[in-house]
Amino acid sequence: MTVQSTAGSAMNPITEDDIANYLANTPDFFARHAQLLASVQLTSPHGNRAVSLQERQAEMLREKIKALEHRLMDMVRNGNDNVIIADRLHRWARILFQVQSGRALPITIAAEIASQFHVPQTAIKVWDVDSRYGAEVFAEGVSDDARTFASSLTMPYCGVNSGFEAAGWLVDPAMAMSLALIPLREHTPGGNAPAFGMLVLASPDPQRFQSGMGTDFLERIGELASAALMRLRPR
Repeated sequence: MTVQSTAGSAMNPITEDDIANYLANTPDFFARHAQLLASVQLTSPHGNRAVSLQERQAEMLREKIKALEHRLMDMVRNGNDNVIIADRLHRWARILFQVQSGRALPITIAAEIASQFHVPQTAIKVWDVDSRYGAEVFAEGVSDDARTFASSLTMPYCGVNSGFEAAGWLVDPAMAMSLALIPLREHTPGGNAPAFGMLVLASPDPQRFQSGMGTDFLERIGELASAALMRLRPR
């Protein structure tokens, strides 16, 4: 019997997982062997010196606290950034309410975005407008393809300038390394109304408007601009 037991142990040696499971499922082990806790020595991650189990646990706890502090600071920083953006959005919207002239509205929308949000270049085009505005610069020079593309956007496009026609509406298209293209459309319950315009934001920084970035504030800009521009549409 003893030989068979030894052979069985040799064939199925105790593994580290076995030891870990035993300790995890035997919480009173260290209560019975308290002296073992004081004698266990581990290697410190901050050097080659040996530290006690209690000291290593304290180090791990400090590292977790530090990681949580970094996460908290990131959350506070993001919250502050959002407050700043919200304040700028509020100022921009307030200026739109003060614009009396329909002809001045599109250029004001674009210019104030550049000013309030520090966007290097902006442009705007609006089509299917009332005949009074048909000869305005903002209502001309838009192909059917560009109109179809704007209507196909369910949310703002952010990314590299891949030769979009809308980039040609900018003063200096060659300096538009990244773009945000915001469709302008009437708000409907289904949210699928065709676009009647598009707002272009551009930067020489390829990372300013990058694919995958959040578009919540850009969508709000599009909704507010669209609502303001509705007075240019035929009645």
